[in-house]
Amino acid sequence: MLQRISDKLHDVVRQISGKSHISEKNIRDAVEEIKIALLEADVNLRVVRRFVNSTIEEALGEKVLQNIESGQQFTKIVYDKLVHLLGDEYQDLNLKGPDTQSIILMMGLQGSGKTTTSAKLAYRLKKAGRRPFMIAADLVRPAAVKQLQVLGEQIDVPVYAENFPEGVEKDPLVSVRNGLAQAKRESYNTIIIDTTGRLHLDDVMMKQIHDINKLAKPDETLFVADAMTGQNAVTIAKEFEDRVGISGVVLTKFDSDTRGGAALSIRSVIGKPLKFIGVGEKVEDLDPFHPERIASRILGMGDVVSLVEKAQEVFEEQEIEDLEKRMAAANFTLQDYLDQFARLRKMGSIGSLLDMMPGMKGKVDPDKINTDELKKEEAIIQSMTKKERDNHRLLGPTRRRRIAKGSGTTVQDVNKLLKKFEKMRLMMKKVAKNKKLQQAMLKELGGDFSNMS
Repeated sequence: MLQRISDKLHDVVRQISGKSHISEKNIRDAVEEIKIALLEADVNLRVVRRFVNSTIEEALGEKVLQNIESGQQFTKIVYDKLVHLLGDEYQDLNLKGPDTQSIILMMGLQGSGKTTTSAKLAYRLKKAGRRPFMIAADLVRPAAVKQLQVLGEQIDVPVYAENFPEGVEKDPLVSVRNGLAQAKRESYNTIIIDTTGRLHLDDVMMKQIHDINKLAKPDETLFVADAMTGQNAVTIAKEFEDRVGISGVVLTKFDSDTRGGAALSIRSVIGKPLKFIGVGEKVEDLDPFHPERIASRILGMGDVVSLVEKAQEVFEEQEIEDLEKRMAAANFTLQDYLDQFARLRKMGSIGSLLDMMPGMKGKVDPDKINTDELKKEEAIIQSMTKKERDNHRLLGPTRRRRIAKGSGTTVQDVNKLLKKFEKMRLMMKKVAKNKKLQQAMLKELGGDFSNMS
């Protein structure tokens, strides 16, 4: 996530945060490096100037220069300025109560990921207890309607697609009007309208969206942009804001190695909040945009809150308690081990999880993590019977040969996994029974958990 700018800012902060006293020269040199990093990330020039000037002004105050922990004080200033740049605080969708119909209008250029984002948002709202309904109003892009219908089937959310008679001009206003009527008849409380996109801004598209906006009177008008387009996304967003009006922004492909210009400029330039970011291709890969969490990750401080939230989505509280008991009694099985693979995959890529762990920035290269070895272990366990997974001590030489053959590995690979698993069980038993050891391990992740019971 914003890897290049994150690496540079993290290096600047790391170098200065360890100093007990810093000089005016230290501050000016550090801010100059931050300025270069922001410009290379394609952040709007006026935004960079404001950021640099306000950072220098605050950092050169007596409070910082005379502070016994002036390096950390400077880091706090940079963090606060980044949070402000990104929008200060998370802004959720402005929707009516569940008993009243709310409408969300999605708009953006073709190729921005608007249709996929519509489905991701519907999936998210459905999980939150709402009854979403999608209207296919993109009648220009080939297969746009079909794409939305397929996505709707995947997440079990209905999609309205107008069936125009042959020879009749396809009018998105007709689709929206009839779709809204059907949603009202069937008591859906959240309607998402996927509008037409073009490869570039033009008057025909803008008039269509303006007319749909006037007809639907949406509660939210979300502009969807590809984060990889950088500063251009900000320019296009401003055009949509001036001609239609937007209430918030969704940046897609935020998990890619984008330069970060759009994310760091959009709030300052158009005055509208970033509400969501697309962090993957799956329907669940849409995250709320929390400025303070993103700023923390950019500076390499991690994001424990998001990590816990992702874990809570895939781990049931009762399952965690049962697992802890099995660990403490050394009853952790190979089936438990296999289950963790699936849960970790649901939480995201290894790189994104490392990003959220405090103190891990720059210490582990996700590209060097041997995922092939993990896949091999998974294949070995899947080649075992249920009885063998529940009791690995049954695995004598004959069974090990069978498992190796079934998983396309060697007996040595099977032996290596079982040896590793035995060591892991012993370690888990020690950790589960030793509160001080738990606290020490958690502290290594960057937090003070001394008050945990």
